[in-house]
Amino acid sequence: MAKILIVEDDQFLREFYEELLQGEGYIVDTAEDGAIGLSKLQNGEFDLVLLDIMLPKKDGVQILRDLQVAPPKSANIAIVVLTNLGQESLIKQCFDLGAEGYLIKSALNPDQVLTEIRSYLQKG
Repeated sequence: MAKILIVEDDQFLREFYEELLQGEGYIVDTAEDGAIGLSKLQNGEFDLVLLDIMLPKKDGVQILRDLQVAPPKSANIAIVVLTNLGQESLIKQCFDLGAEGYLIKSALNPDQVLTEIRSYLQKG
């Protein structure tokens, strides 16, 4: 079963996505700030990461930059940005830095998020 890391500082959303994904049978780990998220990413084995942009200690864009310099342990990891920030330039920057997907939290219901996650995992 796929292992997913959720890097999200909003406790309600983090726990919501954790329960949603565990309910689908995924193995889920979480990080409440960017520093913890980067550490788990670089040292753990994950198939997919849901990465928020606005995070304490280290934002999602900086995490993507850091991963360019020191790649994650998992070679084929899919990084999907899950944020409410929808600026075109930010989206392009995330893709340029290696993100495979970009989901706007407020635009998707839980079923849509699950559908997107399944499609990214199938690609890998």
